[in-house]
Amino acid sequence: MSRSVLRCIAAAAALLLVPACALVPEAFEFGSRPAWELPPPAPVEGPIVDGEALRRVTLANGLEIMILEDSRLPRVSLGIELRRGAGSVAPEKAGVAALATEVMQRGAGDRDGLALAKVVEDAGASLSVSADWDTTGISLSGLSEDQALLLEILADVALRPRFDEVEFRKAQAEHQAGLIGAQDEPSTLIRWQVLRALYPGHRYGAPRGGTAETVASLSVADARAYWVDRFVPRSTIFWAVGDVEAEQLVAAISRLFGELPDLPTIDNTPPTPERTPLSRRVIVVDKPELGQARIILAHEGISRTEPKRIPIALMNDALGGSGFSSRLMQRVRSDEGLTYGVGSGYSLRGVAGPFSVSTFTRVAKVREVIDLLLEEMEGIRGERAMTEEELRRFIRYNVGRFGLSLETSGSVLASLVDLQIHGLPSDSLDTYRGRLRAVTLEQVRETALTYLHPDRAAIVVLGPAESLVPQLEDLGDVEVWQP
Repeated sequence: MSRSVLRCIAAAAALLLVPACALVPEAFEFGSRPAWELPPPAPVEGPIVDGEALRRVTLANGLEIMILEDSRLPRVSLGIELRRGAGSVAPEKAGVAALATEVMQRGAGDRDGLALAKVVEDAGASLSVSADWDTTGISLSGLSEDQALLLEILADVALRPRFDEVEFRKAQAEHQAGLIGAQDEPSTLIRWQVLRALYPGHRYGAPRGGTAETVASLSVADARAYWVDRFVPRSTIFWAVGDVEAEQLVAAISRLFGELPDLPTIDNTPPTPERTPLSRRVIVVDKPELGQARIILAHEGISRTEPKRIPIALMNDALGGSGFSSRLMQRVRSDEGLTYGVGSGYSLRGVAGPFSVSTFTRVAKVREVIDLLLEEMEGIRGERAMTEEELRRFIRYNVGRFGLSLETSGSVLASLVDLQIHGLPSDSLDTYRGRLRAVTLEQVRETALTYLHPDRAAIVVLGPAESLVPQLEDLGDVEVWQP
């Protein structure tokens, strides 16, 4: 007989020796409601971070330091985040951010690519260098006993990246192959075409990773310049979270980075159009072999710092941003059975990115689905505006989701760094749930009228043009594009 079975038998025998009344706590006496029928307790309000655990310092050259101490596990994560990313390059250089950050992982200081990978692996650590639209960053994580080694590796990658010509050419070829391969993925290809429709001539008009053509034109000097031009102290945040001693770490960071010259920062992402498109566009991207079409309706959205972003997010949750709880999923999937998935969302960036509704369906049903999408967008703006019950439901949904998003110290610090990057109030996490609950139905309804534009959205469909054009002709002049 196994030990686990014996333990179960012993526990059962022990229970038999306890008076039955002792097994029923006062809160569950006969006549009381069982716990599963009671409403959940309200989330605990208060500061998200203990002030004594978070240390903020700014060096004389402008470099900012954020350290969150958490000694529960013998691990540490640390890194550098720059306030410039893929959006800050010229359109013809699209892809240089992805290429530069890849090559930076292939050699730094005295270590070539193989040696750098080996020292990280031998320490059981992980190294990542990446670029988003608004930021470029290096991150390292490992055991806290290896903190000195992690700092040494970080300093090498940030201060002494090798940008070896051979490694650059390898990375360039790999990146081009990936971009060419992605053109065979319908969900990726249609997103690229939507960007092209909304942002001609702007950096957002090309994929974040660039195109095969733009990447082919890049040189190792372009990749090096990308990092050197953006790694400026006043545009840099050094962050660390985990089993660290803040005072000692600040001293080490000061020794490594405190002497960097205080240089001017380069321009950030240029503003996007206030309205795009100016009027409805209907675009078919011809893919004759597809039996299932991809559909995206899109227009301009909002920035990460938009003051009305919370009521806008609640409105979008009701429309299509909350999965099976949304109107679009209920109507297009559950009621009509025309798709397996549909959603909507605003891409929050330093400058306004796109709003989009996306789904897929059988080619023969494309027009039917588009009519439903437009009808739901119009409905939430007018005759079927968001209800009080929906508002309460989605406030509760976001309050719960907010707590889940901050379950670890790492996720908390990442959110604090994001606030710092975008110049948002440092207490935004502490006040978020209160600001959610303060949103009124009138505010949400007003955002639907102001930030949803079904009448002039770009309607982009990926599929066989021969079958799609006749379905869409009365929506407007149909443009047929080649992928």
